[in-house]
Amino acid sequence: MKTVAFHTLGCKVNQVETGQIKDELIQNGYRVIDFSQSADLYIINTCTVTHVSDRKSRAVIRRALKANPEATVIVTGCMAELEPDKIAAMQGVNLVVGNRDKHRIAQIIEPLKGEARIIREPISPQDMLAPALYHSHHERTRAFVKIQDGCQSFCTYCIVPYTRGPVRSKAPDDVIREVEQLVQLGYREIVLTGIHTGQYGRSTPDWTLDGLLEKILASVPGSYRIRLSSIELGEISDRLLELIKSENRLCRHLHIPLQSGSDRVLKRMARRYTRDEYQRRILEIAALIPGVGFAADVMVGFPGETVDDFASTVQLLQSLPLLDLHVFKYSPRPGTPAASYPDQIDERVKNERSKVLLSMARQKHREFMKSMMGQVFTVLVEECESGRCKGFSDNYINIEFSSPHDLCGQFIEVVLDGIHRNYAVARIYA
Repeated sequence: MKTVAFHTLGCKVNQVETGQIKDELIQNGYRVIDFSQSADLYIINTCTVTHVSDRKSRAVIRRALKANPEATVIVTGCMAELEPDKIAAMQGVNLVVGNRDKHRIAQIIEPLKGEARIIREPISPQDMLAPALYHSHHERTRAFVKIQDGCQSFCTYCIVPYTRGPVRSKAPDDVIREVEQLVQLGYREIVLTGIHTGQYGRSTPDWTLDGLLEKILASVPGSYRIRLSSIELGEISDRLLELIKSENRLCRHLHIPLQSGSDRVLKRMARRYTRDEYQRRILEIAALIPGVGFAADVMVGFPGETVDDFASTVQLLQSLPLLDLHVFKYSPRPGTPAASYPDQIDERVKNERSKVLLSMARQKHREFMKSMMGQVFTVLVEECESGRCKGFSDNYINIEFSSPHDLCGQFIEVVLDGIHRNYAVARIYA
């Protein structure tokens, strides 16, 4: 039996796509082994969102080539989409596959010798997303369903629209088939994800994200919950909020990118909201949905970010009831407008500002958990070992509690009693 090893970098969408490739190769007779072992086939699903991602992707490719110089090495993902010739020039790489065709890897594998082949076709709005149906339950307690791909926002710092193409959505009936199958396989949490999830149905007037959620909930019975991945501020409809408020199968968790608390910087980024609009909407949602967990992305060191701009970001974040804050240092991406801006920020300044926000993130996380003490939450247990069980609440609090039983994959009601490091400590609710 041939062996295959995978390494996935970057976003949840990449992880979903790797899972699909893995499932098909297993059906084709391959045995999946750890990436550190000597495999017959290596598949590296790359990321290029920052220069660090590029460096990591190249390092992983070299690791595969070193582990077994005779192996077949296939490189796909966003770096393969952006720089196929450079990757193909790496000695030992056999096949480079762009994002449009990565789902076909299991079908296009053949004896690959000599000069590396490149399969990379332009991504079209007509390239519909095929359903991904799995044959078995994989390692995790939660499953991901890619409902959308592509982005047309063209924020001035972001390379993603150039690597993922225009917005495309998966047909609602196909999404429902996937969710239904995953629930039948025993998954208790389904995460709906995409490159720009809130743009679901953009090119098809009859499809909307809130309409899709209503259809899933009405069509798929069972004990499960649905979590949304990152969604932009302007794409959170009132109907979506009413659904989250009223339907206990929808997680009270919203990951809403901010990027900056300075209106001047937001405008230069080509973001489509102001700091006041962001603040107002977050506070409205918090009042409407008690206990909702917010996550925000914020970038430091965008070209031209002044001391006052950064202070505006700090001030805004301090005013928001956040659970999680994801901090990124600006990374110039060749081909994006911001990469050519003359007022680039020194790396030392980026590091200093990043440290300030990372400290705030830890403080915010602790404050949010503290505000939830004494409340009852339903935890999806993901791990049990030595009498300790761990999992997440619907609003994405990391919770640990004691139990002599293996409760993995079950929903358990607990009461939050305390905080230890970055997670909440609880007891089973009697």
